[in-house]
Amino acid sequence: MMNVTPEFILLALVVLTALAFDFTNGFHDTANAMATSIATKALSPKAAVTLSAVLNLAGAFLSVEVAITVTNAVIRIQNADGTPKAELMSDGGHGLLLILMAGLAGAIVWNLLTWLWGLPSSSSHALFGGLVGATVAAMGWGGVKWIGEGAKLDGVVGKVVLPGLLSPAIAILVAMVGTRLIFWVTRGVAERYQETGFRWGQIGTASLLSLSHGTNDAQKTMGVITLALIASGQWSATTQIPVWVKIACAVAIASGTYIGGWRIIRTMGKGLVEISSPQGMAAESASAAVILTSSQLGFALSTTHVCTGSIIGSGLGRKGATVRWGVAGRMGLAWLTTLPLAALVGAAMWWIGHLIGGSAGAFTIFGLMCVAALYMRWHSRRDPIGHHNVNDEWAADAEQAKVPVSGGVH
Repeated sequence: MMNVTPEFILLALVVLTALAFDFTNGFHDTANAMATSIATKALSPKAAVTLSAVLNLAGAFLSVEVAITVTNAVIRIQNADGTPKAELMSDGGHGLLLILMAGLAGAIVWNLLTWLWGLPSSSSHALFGGLVGATVAAMGWGGVKWIGEGAKLDGVVGKVVLPGLLSPAIAILVAMVGTRLIFWVTRGVAERYQETGFRWGQIGTASLLSLSHGTNDAQKTMGVITLALIASGQWSATTQIPVWVKIACAVAIASGTYIGGWRIIRTMGKGLVEISSPQGMAAESASAAVILTSSQLGFALSTTHVCTGSIIGSGLGRKGATVRWGVAGRMGLAWLTTLPLAALVGAAMWWIGHLIGGSAGAFTIFGLMCVAALYMRWHSRRDPIGHHNVNDEWAADAEQAKVPVSGGVH
């Protein structure tokens, strides 16, 4: 019979919270792959989220490089001589498990808040921000692996911050060039034939983008759970991921994707650019190329930043197209504040758990997270967005008027 110790309970809570984050990551980022295909009617809303869920599930098994990055590139779990840090690994890894619990809670709260506002912020930066904040609260600034050893591009700066800054710019450029090239090549083709042909192309590029999303985002949670298993002594390899962890994370992110983050899909599909099928195909192709390349290099970039950058690039690449810079500006503000604000929530959660202590502290963190989630779910029902109205025309003046009330775009 299994001995249910306080350490085991804490580990189970961390794993459950990690899978909950993976679920929110799925519905928060469905827009990345499918917003443009839904906006151009290449796919119906329900067909789009179903296809995306299946391919996210498959993509999660294609690589483990990003998962290994999360396991090794954020928290300093070893001393300079290679021995485990006693303050993290003693008592069944209680110190590290509490950091992970608080960091995940911070990420989930921020994900749900930006979903409520309809803002496509980065789930990845929310996760890393939460972990960094909880780590700094527990261990000080030296507890975070900011940079790699020597000239190696590693740590939070090399694997998270720099890719987060560079990837949207690269995506904008690639999508802009791709859009201009597409319209140049098809300049003699009637617009109705362009739309019909490129809608078929969008199904292919959106599928590739969903697959690439699975290779990057699902693995971040795999890395967190593996780190929790290492802390509790259930796993020892820092370069391998348990099979059951891969399966659980793949199913969690696919389930969240199937739910569909309709509020964010609407913002990305209708709020940034009135997008046509050629633009949509160019944006999706650019995003998939950047994400797949980064996944193979182990860069834990934000797929949200990449996909939003690609949509803006597709608007800049089409002559006469209009980019709604007010909406883009609010997204940019969310991008800049995601990591530090998630860090503050993660730090606050750690202090609450630490002051209460033991299993009660972990349960308190979990309870606060659940209360926040239920409140935001209740609040969202006051202005519902779903597959039935996600493609309604974007009323710019009305949406702008909502900003002071709700803090963002619905």
